[in-house]
Amino acid sequence: MTSAAWAGFGIKQLPLLQGRGTPMARHAHKMLLPLVLPLFLAACSTNPVTGDRQMTALMPPEQEAAIGAQQHPAMLKEFGGRYENVNLQAYVDRLGQQLAAKTEIPGTRYTFTVLDSPIVNAFALPGGYVYVSRGLMALANSEAELAGVVGHEIGHVTARHAADRYGRGVLAQGGAVLAGILLGQGAGQLAQQGAQAALASFSRGQELQADNLGIRYMTAAGYDPREMAGFLASMGRHAQLEALLAGQPGKADQFSYLQTHPPTGDRAERAAAAASMTPGAPYLIRQDEYMQAINGMIYGDSPDHGFVRGRVFAHTGLGIRFEVPDGFRLLNSNEAVLGLGPSGSQIVFSDAQAQGAFSAADYIGNVWAKGTALADLRSLSIDGIPAATAVTRLAGPQGPVHARLVAIAGNAGRYYRFLLTAPLEQAGRLDAVFLSSTQQGFRRLTAAERAGLKPYRIKVVQVKPGQTVSDFVAAFPLKDYAEERFRVLNNIPPGTEPRPGIWVKTIIEG
Repeated sequence: MTSAAWAGFGIKQLPLLQGRGTPMARHAHKMLLPLVLPLFLAACSTNPVTGDRQMTALMPPEQEAAIGAQQHPAMLKEFGGRYENVNLQAYVDRLGQQLAAKTEIPGTRYTFTVLDSPIVNAFALPGGYVYVSRGLMALANSEAELAGVVGHEIGHVTARHAADRYGRGVLAQGGAVLAGILLGQGAGQLAQQGAQAALASFSRGQELQADNLGIRYMTAAGYDPREMAGFLASMGRHAQLEALLAGQPGKADQFSYLQTHPPTGDRAERAAAAASMTPGAPYLIRQDEYMQAINGMIYGDSPDHGFVRGRVFAHTGLGIRFEVPDGFRLLNSNEAVLGLGPSGSQIVFSDAQAQGAFSAADYIGNVWAKGTALADLRSLSIDGIPAATAVTRLAGPQGPVHARLVAIAGNAGRYYRFLLTAPLEQAGRLDAVFLSSTQQGFRRLTAAERAGLKPYRIKVVQVKPGQTVSDFVAAFPLKDYAEERFRVLNNIPPGTEPRPGIWVKTIIEG
C-alpha cells in the first residue's frame, strides 16, 4: 500500500504523539522494534539459489507469475512491442530455454521476447518474463555475449529480486508508518527516505549478484564467460557514443542501460574475475551463428515509429514529414521526437487527442496550454492544414524560458504538436527560425516519398584481406560519427583494424 493510501487513514490526527521532546518520542525507538520485528520475521526466508535471507514471503511464486503475466502486455506497449521476426524470436527463445535449463530451478516457465526498440536494453519481470531489445542485439557480437545478458536477467528471476524488493518495501513502509504514528509525520517521512536510499543501494548489489548468476548459467551451458565482460565494456563505449550523438560528451551515464547500476568498468572487471573457467574446456562463442541470426535485422528506427534522416523526421504511417532548423539534432522515441539545438534550445514533436477542441487555436488555448498566459495566439495554415500558434514563458532548469507552441490538425481527432523552448536571450532569433521552418518544412508525404522510405538494416559481411575500417565507413549511411558508430557496433577498438575472415556488421537502407 502506498504512502498516499496510508495518509487516508488519519495518521495526522494523533496530536498527543507529536513533538520530538515528548516522553513518547524519546522512547519511540524502543517501541518500534517489537512492532516491526514480527513483520520482518514473517517475511524473511532463505533463497535456495543464492543462500541469502530475503523478504520474499510476501510475494509467493504464484503471485510473481500472476504479476508477470499481467504486466507483460504493458511492457510490450511501453517498449516498442514485439519485434515481428519469427526466426529471431525463436533463436532467442532457444538460447533462453537452454540457459534456464541450467538454473537451480529448471522447471520454471520462461517467456523470452525480442522488443522492437533501438534502445540498448534488457530486463526481466517476476514470473520468468525476460526481454531483450533489438538495439541490444545489434550491439552484441556473439551468441556468448547475448547468453551473458539473458543469463543475467534469468538471474534476477531465480534470485527473486523483485519479490525481495517488494517485501523490503512493504517492511520499510510499515516501519515508516509506525514511526509516523510514534514520532510525528516528519519522522515518518525521514524513515521513508531512509528506506528508499537502502533499497537503491541494495539494487546495486542485486545487479552484481545477477552478473554472477548469469556467468554461472552461461558457463554451465558451455559458453565462454569472458564474453560477458567484453559485452559490458561494449555497452560502456556505446553509452559514450550516445552522449556524443546527443551533443553531451562526458555524460555517458545518462545514455546508458547501466545508468542506475554499478559503473561498466567495475562490472566488467567483476564479471571477468567471477568467470571460473576450466582449463582446456571447449567453451562456445558462436560468433558466426549469431551474426547470421541478426543479418537483416532492423537497425535504428522502426517504420512504426518513424524515421530520422539527418534533420528530417518522416513517418509513413502518419503520412507526414518535417525538418528542423540547421544546428538541431533529432532523437526519436516511442512517445516523441526531440530536437536538441544551440544554446540549450529544444524542439519536441508529439501528438495528442483533440479532447473536444473545435480548432487548433481552441486546442492550444483550452486544452494543451489551458491556464497558461499566452501571447500571439493566432490561426495558421500549414501545407493547407488548419493550424495555430502561440507563445508563452515556461519554467526551465536555469530559470524562465521562451516557448513557442504550434498545433496542426492531424488524423482521427488528434493534433500534431511542436514545442520550442529557448533561453530568453536567444528567443528572438530562434523563434523566428523555428516558426518559419515549421511552416515551410511540415507537410504531407507524397506517394513516392512513402514508397522510398526504408528502414536501416544490419548487413553482415566477412572481412577480406586488406580491408580497413575506412573501407566500411565510406559506405556507411549514417555519416555523423560514422567511424565511431562502426567501431562500437563491431567492438573494434580505436587504432585497430578488423581481422580478415571475421564477420562484421554494416548498415544498409532497404
